[in-house]
Amino acid sequence: MMDWTDRHCRFLHRQLTRHALLYTEMVTADAILRGNREKLLGFDAREMPVALQLGGSEPAKLAEAAKIGADFGYAEINLNVGCPSDRVQSGRFGACLMREPELVAECVAAMRAAVSIPVTVKCRIGVDDQDPEVSLRDTIGLCARAGVKIFAVHARKAWLQGLSPKENRDVPPLDYDLVYRLKQEHPKLTIVINGGIATLDEAEKHLEHVDGVMLGRAAYHSPAMLAEVDARFFGGEAIDFEAAVAAYVDYANAQLGGRVTLSALTKPMLGLFNGKPGARAFRRHLAENVSQRGAGICVLHDALAHLRSVRAEAA
Repeated sequence: MMDWTDRHCRFLHRQLTRHALLYTEMVTADAILRGNREKLLGFDAREMPVALQLGGSEPAKLAEAAKIGADFGYAEINLNVGCPSDRVQSGRFGACLMREPELVAECVAAMRAAVSIPVTVKCRIGVDDQDPEVSLRDTIGLCARAGVKIFAVHARKAWLQGLSPKENRDVPPLDYDLVYRLKQEHPKLTIVINGGIATLDEAEKHLEHVDGVMLGRAAYHSPAMLAEVDARFFGGEAIDFEAAVAAYVDYANAQLGGRVTLSALTKPMLGLFNGKPGARAFRRHLAENVSQRGAGICVLHDALAHLRSVRAEAA
């Protein structure tokens, strides 16, 4: 998710789940080839496993960008064929590529030839007036023939004309059954379902039909849910939530020494205590203080103190 799942967000989420696969923001192949690679691709080794999500439509450039990402140490390279934003459409990548499944297959074939780590695809079920029964199968079938084995499917169309990116996340109807049928038709492929999934209970129901569940905005806005993922889905140990928060505070303190802004570090924490006593006081203190001149880690410590104070009163 562009501008959201940056390295600080991923570090926080990794403290809450040791096993779930995390994704970068979508990064264009052109940006990687021309830009500051450390800024675009750099990550803390403690975030792993992380998949690098690429955007683009030129096989040679995507192959080169995939090789660079693999050399950085990413666990997977994912091609985005699902983002509906205007910025993406103007660059001929993202969801508009659902209209060109042959090109998508050519892209992933070139990427697979360049790297030894998995190359995967995230797509929609179709765009605009396409018949999803045809468009989704065409994309999956051609990419599977090119060697892709893992697909994350956002189970709704993208309307590239007439809907904003935000509306494209809510307005087009979800068709989970189509994704379930896709898995039945391709039992040897790994099919991950995405779109409109708000709780782990919902995720568990989907896992009766598909191989995996991708959480996007639900995990970002209420990241505490991730603390249940390891024990519930991976047979791992339960995460100590307070220890996870403390680890992130230590990380934030270290990052401030490297001139990262406090607002960038606290942004992924804003929903961390949603639904819990003191959450509003926590957010308010951050909102009022993170942008103040000279704001340091004490602002975050004070926000957490406000949270604990409200909790104590509620108890």
